[in-house]
Amino acid sequence: MEPSVAVVILNWNGQHFLERFLPSVVKTNYSNLQIIVADNASTDSSVPFLTQHYPKVQIIINDKNYGFAEGYNQALAKVEADYFVLLNSDVEVPENWIKPVIDLMESDNSIAAAQPKIKWQQNKAMFEYAGAAGGFIDNFGFTFCRGRVFENTEEDHSQYDTNIPIFWASGAAFFIKSNAWKEIGGLDADLFAHMEEIDLCWRLKNKGYKVVCCTSAEVYHVGGGTLNASSPFKSYLNFRNNLIIMQKNLPFGEAVYKVFARLWIDLLALFQFAFKGQFGFAFSINKAHYHFFKAFFKTAAKRSSTQISLHKHQGVLKGSIVWKYFIGKKKKFSELKGL
Repeated sequence: MEPSVAVVILNWNGQHFLERFLPSVVKTNYSNLQIIVADNASTDSSVPFLTQHYPKVQIIINDKNYGFAEGYNQALAKVEADYFVLLNSDVEVPENWIKPVIDLMESDNSIAAAQPKIKWQQNKAMFEYAGAAGGFIDNFGFTFCRGRVFENTEEDHSQYDTNIPIFWASGAAFFIKSNAWKEIGGLDADLFAHMEEIDLCWRLKNKGYKVVCCTSAEVYHVGGGTLNASSPFKSYLNFRNNLIIMQKNLPFGEAVYKVFARLWIDLLALFQFAFKGQFGFAFSINKAHYHFFKAFFKTAAKRSSTQISLHKHQGVLKGSIVWKYFIGKKKKFSELKGL
């Protein structure tokens, strides 16, 4: 029998996405599958819609909106399966999107997490911002993807069709072995949303696990379904959470140096936003730094006993992706050296 898989879709006021994309999920071709919608106390008609139209889909109702991270923690505590798949509600899937990923993960006990290729639902020839063909990180904690560097997203010409170790797998379609999820303690609820999957992958890698991209499977993501890319709140979460996950997961000396460097790099971004008149985004950086320092000792208490230097992990760019992109004009993943 195939390993059991639970696909869990976290929903908050997303009936329109469920109407549009849940039909593709229920058509999934996999024999040992549960499909679950975990509702984060929606105030729309999501739950009545599911009850009426999808009686075979399981529903878990959280008592309040816990955000992405704790919402999944609450829901998955009630789920039993060999594999969990955290799937965004704004993702369309083909019928055979699960088995290739599970087969790859079953082939190596050290693989704890994975993602398929993630492409743009509005133009399925293009990679999608949040994941593309696997997530990477640079020496200063800036993240990018195979197929997407900053705002430059590539068309998929099969140029990245290799199953390789990556640094992080996208939360849009995140596969994880349930025993690894339980061992690592799930997502960090204090992150609320954004970069929580990167933190989870980093903690897994510090424990010796691998994270991979399976390019023989793909899904199609709308993107920005919960927080629009032009949202200052999203910018705040990204700046704050990036600092938090560096403090949590780097060795002490390396964390001090790299967090200090990031604070100055962030300050340059603040001035750039202010110069352009984007004062909401400039303020979001200031707010992010304030809340990072406010939670400093709480975050410090979360540091595990196992810390590995960033450059020893797979999926890490030596040097700065900011320098390579903006100064070196390296706009594509394939042009990067030092990986």
